[in-house]
Amino acid sequence: MKGYVGQEMRILGLDVGDKRTGVAISGPHGLSAIPLIVISKSEDATIDDIIELVGQHKIKRIVVGLPRLLNGGLGQQANRVKAFTEELSLRIEQSGIGQIDIELWDERFSTVAAERLMAEAGTRRKKRNQHRDAIAASFILQGFLDSGHSEQNKGAC
Repeated sequence: MKGYVGQEMRILGLDVGDKRTGVAISGPHGLSAIPLIVISKSEDATIDDIIELVGQHKIKRIVVGLPRLLNGGLGQQANRVKAFTEELSLRIEQSGIGQIDIELWDERFSTVAAERLMAEAGTRRKKRNQHRDAIAASFILQGFLDSGHSEQNKGAC
């Protein structure tokens, strides 16, 4: 996908959990999501790592998975993710790296889908635990990319 003044625009996808945050990145043309890393640090250190990734990969948008309840409502974890997203947005603004759009995206079943994919591929349980969150982040980001939202210059945080 082309971003500003003909530059390629990459998007970061996040699966924010209690202990780990999975990170995925879009391909250079915004067609595919690629699992990147799993961050297992405190919230502050996780945000620092994300800001570093934003600068390193010239990210212009971040898509954060919002864990909705089955009925579509927001539970305790969704509220935690929203607070994390607000803090991330504030810290990005303070960092001076420029405007980064942050959008919340429904992530229901992304972790389940990642777990199922790895199990069907014969991945051992220990490896699944190490990579599940990054793969879940790629499911979140791929859903966003497939929806066509990535073409719009819209951020919602």
